[in-house]
Amino acid sequence: MSNNRSFKISRVLVAIVFMMAGQSAFAQKWLPGYFIDVKGNKTDGFIYPNPGGKGPIQGEGFINFKESEKAEPYSLATSDLQSFVAGKDSFVVAHAPGNETWNKQEFDFVRVALNEEIKIYATRGAGSGGGGGKKIHVSPGVGIGAGTYGAAYGGGLGISLGDSGGGNRTKLTYYYGGNTATMRHLTDENFRDIMSEAMGDEPEVVAQIQAGKYNLRSIEKLIQYFNKVKAADKR
Repeated sequence: MSNNRSFKISRVLVAIVFMMAGQSAFAQKWLPGYFIDVKGNKTDGFIYPNPGGKGPIQGEGFINFKESEKAEPYSLATSDLQSFVAGKDSFVVAHAPGNETWNKQEFDFVRVALNEEIKIYATRGAGSGGGGGKKIHVSPGVGIGAGTYGAAYGGGLGISLGDSGGGNRTKLTYYYGGNTATMRHLTDENFRDIMSEAMGDEPEVVAQIQAGKYNLRSIEKLIQYFNKVKAADKR
C-alpha cells in the first residue's frame, strides 16, 4: 500500500515538473507585450522576437505576434511597425546609419537601452556579416525600464540581443542620439562625455562616470545603476 502511494506521489511530481517546463518553454518563446503600428495604433498580445526563418519582406527584420496564447500567430516586418515592447525591453525600428548594413538588412529593430533626451540604442546586427542574420534572444535578466512609447511590461524576463546565425557571437554595438535618425556610434573615446551628458540629471552617476568607474564594456551595469538612482529620487 505504501509503495503504491509513493508511486502516485511520484507521478504527480513528474506531472508538475513537466507542466512547469512547458510554462518555462512558453515564457522563453512568447513574451507579453504590445506593438505600435505605423499609424500609431497600439495592440496588446504576445510577441516572439526571434522567430527565425525568412521574414515577410526581404531586407527587413520581423517578429511574430498573437493576440492571445491560443491565437494564430502572424508575422510583422519593420515596415508594419514603429516599435514593440516584449517582456521588459523596448525596441524601435531603425535604419542602419550611414553606409552601414545590419547583417544584410536595411531596417531592423534596435533595443532602447536608455530612454533619456539622449538615447542609447543597442544591436548585434552591426556590420555586414552574413549567416542567418541577427537574432534577438530571450534571456533571464533585469529589464531596462520604460520603453520609448510607454512603460514596459514587468515580467520576469528581459530580451538581450543574442548571437548571429550559426551561433557565432557578434559584438554588441551601441549608438547614441536624440532618435534613431541621428544615431552615432558610442565608442571608448566618446563614452565618458556622451554618457555624462545623457545621465546629466543624476550628478551622483555622472561623478562615477567621470571617475572612470564605468566604460563601454560595463554600460549595462551603468544603465542599471542610473535607473536605480533615478527611481530612488522619485520616491
